[in-house]
Amino acid sequence: MGIDDSRSFTPIGIALITVSDTREPATDSSGDILEARVREAGHILIERTICPDDAGEIYDLLRRFIASRDVDCVITTGGTGLTGRDVTPEALDRVKDKDIPGFGELFRWISYENIGTSTIQSRACAVLAGDTFIFALPGSNGAVKDGWDRILKDQLDIRHRPCNFVELMPRLLER
Repeated sequence: MGIDDSRSFTPIGIALITVSDTREPATDSSGDILEARVREAGHILIERTICPDDAGEIYDLLRRFIASRDVDCVITTGGTGLTGRDVTPEALDRVKDKDIPGFGELFRWISYENIGTSTIQSRACAVLAGDTFIFALPGSNGAVKDGWDRILKDQLDIRHRPCNFVELMPRLLER
């Protein structure tokens, strides 16, 4: 299990969305962390944007990225809690073709190591929409680091064994 150096790395196109009513480019530290990690891994950052906590606006942005031939994956940060303004999972529900339940389960298991039972308040989740993977992370810096460093970095690397999301991409639209 791990990186198979006999395979060549394949960069994918990734769009980043920070979901927040209060963050702006100068204060978007979780977005900064994700951008740095995406670039460091060798992927192509297609776009990075900030979107208000509004399910309709998140939905519209997701639909635009799903329709783009350049975007293979969307990662959101924020809007996954339990308050009335936390609506990112609801927006993902509107665009999904399939749930990826293992992502949220694994994220909460990893998060438990750092924040204990408070992880139960997270609705981190992932879906497949057409041939686009969408991952919704909480908005904290720690959550973004856990999600990328311990799950996404490997699953978005075609060299990762025994399996990964990238090697599935050519077959996602099979019927």
